[in-house]
Amino acid sequence: MKRKKLLIDVDEVICNSGFLPLVNKFKNTNYKIDDFTDYYLDDYVLSSEKEKQEFYKYYLEKNSYDYATLLPDAYEVLEKLNKTYDIYICSACVMFCMIEQSGKFFMDKYDWLIKTFHFLDPNKIILTNSKNIFKTDIQIDDRLSNLEGEIKQKLLFTSYHNKNISDKELNDLNINRVNSWKDIEKILL
Repeated sequence: MKRKKLLIDVDEVICNSGFLPLVNKFKNTNYKIDDFTDYYLDDYVLSSEKEKQEFYKYYLEKNSYDYATLLPDAYEVLEKLNKTYDIYICSACVMFCMIEQSGKFFMDKYDWLIKTFHFLDPNKIILTNSKNIFKTDIQIDDRLSNLEGEIKQKLLFTSYHNKNISDKELNDLNINRVNSWKDIEKILL
């Protein structure tokens, strides 16, 4: 029997990215992810264009995945899903404020995925900012704009920047919200 294709995002779905921990380290602050409601944190925590440029230079010197943290139950549920579904990891890597340097982020993310999830097929890791071009059975992402392709079942993973999206709006878009990896396990397994 043919296995269903499952497309899964990385940042704010599988892990909390290392972006905010690096901001805190750079600025000597203690921001928490729940302090924000907008996706683009740098617009709120970096006060000037000069500070942004200094931070981006600092950020390029680091591997943000050294500061990433797996979300609760992500590893265990992904390992179970991998036995039932044809899993594709599909994640963005191009940072629009550093387009020419974004190749580094591709390498950092790919290396982290391979080291962290030994059971994933490295040939099924897709690093792109254009997720709406794929046709799949199920997609899990934290951004509505990434759930616009030909997807039979759409799951929006709750994150700091999408908590205010109403159930009505999600219903109108035929999208189900999941708040945890245990929710995903209940729905898909």
